[in-house]
Amino acid sequence: MHLAYPVVLAALLFSVGVYGVLARRNAVLVLMSVELMLNAVNLNLVAFDAWLRDSLHAGQALTLFTITVAAAEIGLGLAIVLLLFRARGTADIDRATALGDPAETLPVEEAPNGAEALKGQAVA
Repeated sequence: MHLAYPVVLAALLFSVGVYGVLARRNAVLVLMSVELMLNAVNLNLVAFDAWLRDSLHAGQALTLFTITVAAAEIGLGLAIVLLLFRARGTADIDRATALGDPAETLPVEEAPNGAEALKGQAVA
């Protein structure tokens, strides 16, 4: 088998993943695009491991680690997306500018300054 076939396929997968990360606004689709990029890396690792005929199969071992990291990343990413959706009602990345509670980001009335603040505390 020629090495060029899996490498070209991995390059195409990685390109589609990069496009998805840069062009999409939905957080779930961005996570799926990151998974595409990680799978392209896995394909390259296995292809080069088969091409080099490594006796230790280091490419396949690294692929297992990459799959484990990808599983952890998608679990945490989906948990964050669910919290974002519950708090704001949308999974749009452009609307998620602050990580705090959306109620805290509302405009607040100006606080009294100086002696007025001290008088208000003394009365209360």
